[in-house]
Amino acid sequence: LQTRMQSLQPDPKAQYRSVYEALKKIVLTEGFWRPLRGINVTMLGAGPAHAMYFACYEKMKKSLSDTIQHGGNSHLANGIAGSVATLLHDAVMNPAEVVKQRMQMFNSPYKSVLACVRTVQKTEGFGAFYRSYTTQLTMNVPFQAIHFITYEFMQEQINPHREYNPRSHIVSGAVAGAVAAAATTPLDVCKTLLNTQENMALSSVNISGHLSGMVNAFKTVYQLGGVSGYFRGVQARVIYQMPSTAIAWSVYEFFKYFLTKRKLEKRT
Repeated sequence: LQTRMQSLQPDPKAQYRSVYEALKKIVLTEGFWRPLRGINVTMLGAGPAHAMYFACYEKMKKSLSDTIQHGGNSHLANGIAGSVATLLHDAVMNPAEVVKQRMQMFNSPYKSVLACVRTVQKTEGFGAFYRSYTTQLTMNVPFQAIHFITYEFMQEQINPHREYNPRSHIVSGAVAGAVAAAATTPLDVCKTLLNTQENMALSSVNISGHLSGMVNAFKTVYQLGGVSGYFRGVQARVIYQMPSTAIAWSVYEFFKYFLTKRKLEKRT
């Protein structure tokens, strides 16, 4: 839904006014499973990407907090640790995101994940899978900095003793995801344009070839949609991120609690 709603010059058959209308229209005209197209490639990359992400975050957060605030909770440390963890995460997820978004576009010519990978590599080269990497990082570094700082701040407010409390992790994760998602929507719109390279959108502003960076994408979005163009799909993005970050944090905190508890039991 987010990819479709961020389209700058959509096909007349793929114009949506709201998240509900988009979902309803896609299901009725393209089938029940159409909104989930490309999810398999996302799932394939998500496991190793998130493993590196949380391992790097936890290690860096502890080391930096010890340095900056002598073992206390430092928001600066949380932000830096989240930003560095994003570099590893996005190196794995960026190609998966390119494939997923191309498969989700209206009238996508790709029949499968493998067909999409082969066609993109053959026609545009390996670089196409990382064309939006710098934009992805430019978006995700502030996203993750805001996300981690907000999560840790929420934990300080509703779970000051930092005990395992599923409800507090879900609420904190959802709020952190919503705040970060809303703040970084303009960058996400630019990333979608770079990943999908909408032919109609580019030709309408007399751009031939491919966009190759965030600055060009920013200018193109403004030419096509003005300031409001930067916030296309903000509702879909927030709705998507809230459960996503809530689930990620609750699962992560559970395994952190479970493994720490087992470690302590072994010692005693």
